[in-house]
Amino acid sequence: MTDFVSLLTTRHAYVLFVLLSTIGLYMLIANENLVKKIIGVNMFQTGIFLFFVSSAYRVGGSAPIVEDGGGPYVSPLPQVIVLTAIVVGISLTAVGLALSIRLYSEYGTLRADALREVIGDE
Repeated sequence: MTDFVSLLTTRHAYVLFVLLSTIGLYMLIANENLVKKIIGVNMFQTGIFLFFVSSAYRVGGSAPIVEDGGGPYVSPLPQVIVLTAIVVGISLTAVGLALSIRLYSEYGTLRADALREVIGDE
């Protein structure tokens, strides 16, 4: 039990990763509102971004500029991947919200089950 408590107190980023990913996935699955689903996707993405950045952290690491007697270097690849994923995530959020606005103006609801019924009747 003490190992679990020490793990929780020393690995804050991983605990936050699990919380964000779990809450985001729950919002994505459990909610019928499309805007809440988009918020859930964003929370899930943020958890994944946090995981990538925190897993790339090294104690005593430095920038990957080779110098005489350099210590452990940190790979910049996870940060580059996260920056690219942030841009893609913002674009997907914008498109999802624009589609939600269009669906609401056309059908008057943002609930997925009501939209299935209305679109199925057409």
